[in-house]
Amino acid sequence: MPVYILLSTLTDEGAGTIKKNPGRIKEVNAELGNLGVKVLAQYATLGPYDFVNVIEAPDNNTVARVSAELSSRGSIKILSLPAIPIDEFIKALS
Repeated sequence: MPVYILLSTLTDEGAGTIKKNPGRIKEVNAELGNLGVKVLAQYATLGPYDFVNVIEAPDNNTVARVSAELSSRGSIKILSLPAIPIDEFIKALS
């Protein structure tokens, strides 16, 4: 299944939500499963992005739907990046 990197930044509303309820992060991960996405790894980060998520999804359309769904809540802004395994990348260049 294709892998994607999601870089996310909390809005003020989102920061307030996770300050009051840090467990909300895991609740959202469970919701992603219902949308056809599997979270492989998740990191809280310092810098311009608050979280880095590595996910599996069947296709770009699924990731676009997830991104739109989460962004529409007003708590987060997401940059979605398709990830190519390095061996596949090298093969494509050969």
